[in-house]
Amino acid sequence: MNGEVVHFPYDPMAYPVGPDTVEVVLRAPAHAVDAAHLAFTDRFTPSAQPQVVPMRLMGSGEDHDYFVGRMSLRYGRFQYYFILKTGDAAVYLGQHGIFSSPDASEPWNFGFHYPYLWWRTNGLDRPPDWAYDSIVYQVFVERFANGDPSNDPPGTGGWYDPPRTDSFAGGDLQGIIDRLDYIAELGVNCLYLTPIFQSPSNHKYDTTDYMRIDRHFGDEAVAKRLVQGCHARGIRVVLDAVFNHSGHMFFAFQDVIARGPNSPYVGWFNVHDLPVRIAPRPNYETFSVDIWTMPKLRTDNPEVREYLIGVAEHWTRALDIDGWRLDVADEVDPEFWREFRRRIRAIKPDALILGEVHHDATTFLRGDQFDSVMNYLWRRACLDYFARRRCGTQRFASDLLRVRTRYRKPVAFALWNLLGSHDKERILTKCQGDVRREMLATLFQFTYVGVPYIYYGDEIGMEGGNDPDCRRSMIWDESRWNRRLLDHYRQLAALRGCLPALRRGDVMALMADGPRSPLVYARWDDASCILVALNNTDGPATVDMELVRRRMRKDPELERWAGSRADLVFALAPDRVPASCTGSLLNLPAMGGAVLHTG
Repeated sequence: MNGEVVHFPYDPMAYPVGPDTVEVVLRAPAHAVDAAHLAFTDRFTPSAQPQVVPMRLMGSGEDHDYFVGRMSLRYGRFQYYFILKTGDAAVYLGQHGIFSSPDASEPWNFGFHYPYLWWRTNGLDRPPDWAYDSIVYQVFVERFANGDPSNDPPGTGGWYDPPRTDSFAGGDLQGIIDRLDYIAELGVNCLYLTPIFQSPSNHKYDTTDYMRIDRHFGDEAVAKRLVQGCHARGIRVVLDAVFNHSGHMFFAFQDVIARGPNSPYVGWFNVHDLPVRIAPRPNYETFSVDIWTMPKLRTDNPEVREYLIGVAEHWTRALDIDGWRLDVADEVDPEFWREFRRRIRAIKPDALILGEVHHDATTFLRGDQFDSVMNYLWRRACLDYFARRRCGTQRFASDLLRVRTRYRKPVAFALWNLLGSHDKERILTKCQGDVRREMLATLFQFTYVGVPYIYYGDEIGMEGGNDPDCRRSMIWDESRWNRRLLDHYRQLAALRGCLPALRRGDVMALMADGPRSPLVYARWDDASCILVALNNTDGPATVDMELVRRRMRKDPELERWAGSRADLVFALAPDRVPASCTGSLLNLPAMGGAVLHTG
């Protein structure tokens, strides 16, 4: 096993979960370790008998098993090591590798050492508590609803005209206000808006004036009414911050164009030489590849940092918003985000700070930059399983475990789990128009770890390919709605709202035995256990509930629920053939699912 068992004494494999408790995670080759124990003691009292606690198997993937354990500590300095058992043999894993016994020559230096010992007062930074109970609804403002035609841009087209990169439909903030009851009735409690500040485009990711609400969306008074209307309905509001780049009409960039080397703003941008040129390609760094309308900002420049963070401070206070989604967050100086976090949290201690990161975001999620990210890794796994059907159940469960264990638990439970967005094809289009697949995917989305995220219109069956097609105008002709799909979303939101274990409970896969096997997993907290069963095939399937209970009995936290009665509280039957129980068998219809409640 040497070299294959993995542990690092820092996030995401070691992290505080309370003022006196540290949680640690160990990764081992699949089926190589029968049992794991965690031993810990004061590192400067090596002769003391270590405290030993069992670790639980938190999940098994195709390649690896993951064990988790907790140390309840009486002191702020400690070392720990692992006792790994296979059959009758035991080995010891410390910071120097695997040995047949702890190193007696340097007992104080054998184990792992947590790198920052005094986390009791300064190491527990985690997402705001309300984030765990969120259901997010994303609105692309220009395409959601037109509540004030008097502010429509010149050349505004018909509401249902096919979208183009340069077309306008007339959506605005008043339109969202007019539809707040619809949003609230959907069951969401967090509204995320794409940028609302002055910009010449429909998407507003090319900001001209950060201190002004776009005139075609409304003004500051309308924006305040929108936030107040949301808060009155129990809905929090997250705005989009575009600080990686500005628009080419931004005052500072225009000054560089006009004054060249004499401009005090030359250092705000990555201009290779002067004067500024656009053709044949821009001679300055831009967002993406040569998008000349979006010059990249130097976020390592103290003047830029002060200006942009000042913008965020102003709007946090002025509008009383609840958080920021940070565009292209991985291309901004990390020190910028650290200062951003400190200053926004000084204004609003429970503000949510969330980044757009399409890859592994571990480096941003260690408590000093972001609370969460848009979980694109989770989205890819879901699309491969539900939409593209490129992988089977066993592989899907393994992919989920791999994504989840990238992050410490307090973060993993607050990630925004999206199936679509303004940058991606809509979920129904990815499902090739098969509503059954979307319904099964969203049943999983609302019952798995993380925050469900709905892209406007997905709940009524809207389709759309890649940008700009995914930015079609919201359909308000109710005769064109898929009512059954809309009811499905509303029921899922209500289910998640009434079952705390679905929002904050732990998770463990109990059945993922082959490519066409049903997927069964448990979500539990101190009060109850929820069992979820999904059948991602075109034929009926059965779940042996006695086998599920036997597997529950093997887990020290789930065994208390193994003998409890399980009541069916939600059933997905796309072809109107309901789930049913026959003895110890749970019968699932094609593309169907079931949620059972114990406790």
